[in-house]
Amino acid sequence: MERGMGWSPGRWARWLLGGVVLAAVTLQVLAYRHATAMVRFSPGARRVGPPESLGLTEKLSVLVSGVTLPRPVNTRDPSSLNLPFETRTVVAKDGTPLEVWQVPISAGSVDAATTTPVVVMFHGYISCKADMLPIAAEFRGMGFEVWMVDFRGSGGSGGMTTSIGFHEAEDVIAVAQEARATGPSRPLLLFGSSMGAAAVLRAASLGRAEADALIIECPFDRLLTTVANRCTLMELPRFPIAESLVFWGGFQLGFDGFAHNPEDYAALVRIPTLLLHGGRDTRVRLEEAERIRDRLGSYGTWILFPELGHQSYAQAEPVAWRQAVREFLNPHLGAAAQTRRSDGQSR
Repeated sequence: MERGMGWSPGRWARWLLGGVVLAAVTLQVLAYRHATAMVRFSPGARRVGPPESLGLTEKLSVLVSGVTLPRPVNTRDPSSLNLPFETRTVVAKDGTPLEVWQVPISAGSVDAATTTPVVVMFHGYISCKADMLPIAAEFRGMGFEVWMVDFRGSGGSGGMTTSIGFHEAEDVIAVAQEARATGPSRPLLLFGSSMGAAAVLRAASLGRAEADALIIECPFDRLLTTVANRCTLMELPRFPIAESLVFWGGFQLGFDGFAHNPEDYAALVRIPTLLLHGGRDTRVRLEEAERIRDRLGSYGTWILFPELGHQSYAQAEPVAWRQAVREFLNPHLGAAAQTRRSDGQSR
């Protein structure tokens, strides 16, 4: 009787297998919930602080309930910096309306026939175009007409999701083509920060970016890597959590998250590109940016800000940033303008 009540090796194995299956299912359920929270905005939600700023209790709460992403809202516009602007709407290929602030060189100077260079600016993850106002002012001071774009899901644009740069590449393409249409001879620069940089690289790799030069700041090398880095900041195991989040996030929005890799896009870019990075960036590590630099090859120019992290370099080190941007743009946009004027005359 006692022998029949004991735990045989077979019974132990069944319980162990059941525990493993239960743990695996629980992990995937949590991963699906977390992936949903990472790619879908919730109006009125309270934003969770950066992973590195959370205490143990907050981290446990996020682990169980998931992050919350309030839909990014523009709380100011160019007038807050005394900049004139017009609001226009550009429609992406899939029908998503994108809100753009067009900031001319001076009030009333928007002119389709002008040769004034244009910079189109794209923000990062959980952000919106208002966050780029200080950098927009810098570009305007350099003589650029500035177009500031809300990605899908953010600010004044349509949608409630973010694909962390994948579908946003279509937003880049749509606005770049619209900006080009205002004057085919105008030099066109695309600027992207973090997620915006990833979207710009993807758009350029598809050959539809319509740009003469790119400036990208702190782009991640692979979606899997950047998700894994956030796991590390939360003091969670990178494997298999990062893989699960990337799979379910891509599944929900209809793309392969494991193939969303800016370092692969960089290898296909045939546009002069300035890559800026901070040596103390914990979100995108130095070696990740170096991989993108290497894949850009002769089309890339590399500038490192050794003491900066994942932040605005124009605001943190404005003098060095201006110098790097001017030295890069002078030869590239000047040559592009001359070529376009010559092409126009030959037609």
